[in-house]
Amino acid sequence: MVVLNGNSLTIEGVYNVAFKGEKVEISPETLILLRESRKELEKHQLTKTIYGVNTGFGILANKKVSPEKIEELQFNIVRSHAAGVGDPLAPELVKAIMVIRANSLCKGYSGVRPVVVERIVDFLNHDIIPVVPEQGSVGASGDLSPLAHIALALIGEGMVFYNSKKLPTMEVLRELDISPLTLASKEGLSLLNGTAFMAGVGSCAVHISEKLFDEALTVAAMSVDALKGSTSPFDPRVHKARPHKGQIHVAERLLENLNGSEIRRAHLDCDRVQDPYTLRTIPQVYGAVYDTIQYVKKVFETEINSATDNPLIFENGDAISGGNFHGEPIALAMDFLSIALTDMANMIERRIDRLVNPKLNDLPPFLTNGEGGLNSGYMLWQYTAAALASENKTLAHPASADSIPTSGFQEDHVSMGAWGARKLWKIVDNWSQIISIEALLAYRAMCFRKPLKSGKRIEELFSKFQEILTDHDKDRYFGEEFKAALSLLKKRAGL
Repeated sequence: MVVLNGNSLTIEGVYNVAFKGEKVEISPETLILLRESRKELEKHQLTKTIYGVNTGFGILANKKVSPEKIEELQFNIVRSHAAGVGDPLAPELVKAIMVIRANSLCKGYSGVRPVVVERIVDFLNHDIIPVVPEQGSVGASGDLSPLAHIALALIGEGMVFYNSKKLPTMEVLRELDISPLTLASKEGLSLLNGTAFMAGVGSCAVHISEKLFDEALTVAAMSVDALKGSTSPFDPRVHKARPHKGQIHVAERLLENLNGSEIRRAHLDCDRVQDPYTLRTIPQVYGAVYDTIQYVKKVFETEINSATDNPLIFENGDAISGGNFHGEPIALAMDFLSIALTDMANMIERRIDRLVNPKLNDLPPFLTNGEGGLNSGYMLWQYTAAALASENKTLAHPASADSIPTSGFQEDHVSMGAWGARKLWKIVDNWSQIISIEALLAYRAMCFRKPLKSGKRIEELFSKFQEILTDHDKDRYFGEEFKAALSLLKKRAGL
């Protein structure tokens, strides 16, 4: 159970709600806080001019709205701002967005009634997932368009996914005896105005990156041993001389994985003085990626426990228009992680080539286990890795380097963080696929080193592959093997 109080939501909690179906509830103290915050807003909304409560939106902020039309204003913003296009976002990612938006509202700065957050939680716990087009947010003034599509479902309009079907929202709500939300002042704006889209997609990408990184380290160590690499570059003395935290961590893990390797002992006295960079500098490259993941995770842990809409309502009734909806903090972080994972994938692809390239190793060409020429082995899987790595290089161009003014120049600088999140999600998927290719090829290469054994941790992974893969003696369709490899790595990572 994930308990929302506005302050303690974790990246893992977001992922578990989104991908593992974990249930959500609101803490009792938070419900009290929401009621008190709402009273402050209602006390002042008829005597003060408050943006989005009794005014128009964006450049129309100078247009006053009469008291009798305040509620109509909230419905209008939801309907008019639901302007997304493109394919529907994956339902799991929509759930991540919803739990983050609910948690942000729980901080009590948005002035919404408890029922607003309760209705989001109802949708999550009943697995009612609004259909949200993936395109349309520029990542400032909040993720207005995608969040409007979620709000549209909350008021009983639009479409939702339910029981694997795409259905009209009201049809599902009637079936479950759930009342659509009736919006009061500011509530439409509060549902739309925040960074939940980019934070939701980004949080899931960060969590997968962190968990799968550890498996990628074990796979890299397996490749090092399969290619008869040296463990000397992982000597702690080398890394204490340049004490980046991630570099030290990765070197330690590589030594742990390779500890006791019979393969390493068998070539201790070889003539090779230095290994290629893709073996020798894993601590320096992977260590920098590790540090990046940890930095980005910290940024997101702050973001998902922040109030990101506008205006914010404070204890004395002050309604302050600020800019917490601007996605720049996480837009920059996601671009940073995109670059880091792209470069890590570049290194992996080069090791993949070393595993299959007969000019670079003493293994059978392309890891064929039969007549060469007649059989091509795993030749083409290096092509696939190269294609994915190259695709990531294009996707890694920083989204946050761009900005296009919106709302009649009122919103004259935007983060483009929503596109940054979508790009990061694709990069993580490509990166994961490349890791699975290395894992399978490293396993096949290790088969040629038997009966010599590798380190204990590598042998544990080797045994898991033996359980799910058949022997390779001639060409066949290998696609299912790579799917099985990725599934195994994700299972080991707890994903």
